[in-house]
Amino acid sequence: MVKITKVSVVKNYRLELVFDDGVRGEVDLSDLVGNGVFALWRDPHIFEQVQIGSFGELVWLDKIDLCPDSMHLKVTGKKPEDVFPSLRCESIYA
Repeated sequence: MVKITKVSVVKNYRLELVFDDGVRGEVDLSDLVGNGVFALWRDPHIFEQVQIGSFGELVWLDKIDLCPDSMHLKVTGKKPEDVFPSLRCESIYA
């Protein structure tokens, strides 16, 4: 599991992330704003209060947390099965 080591708010609900494996890049979270628990982000000042949690995840006011693995996938453009090969579905013929 990777951890986020640095986060910076860019603008328009975008974050610059650095991971402990050296990967860095931006994620756009604007599509989440206003949906469910992400209604909290309608106030851009709350979004800007992002912090890194004890497990390397992104957290907002102990109300929202985002998994570092999912953020890593967004930054790298990889799919879960690229990182976790056991998730690949293989056809079995009898």
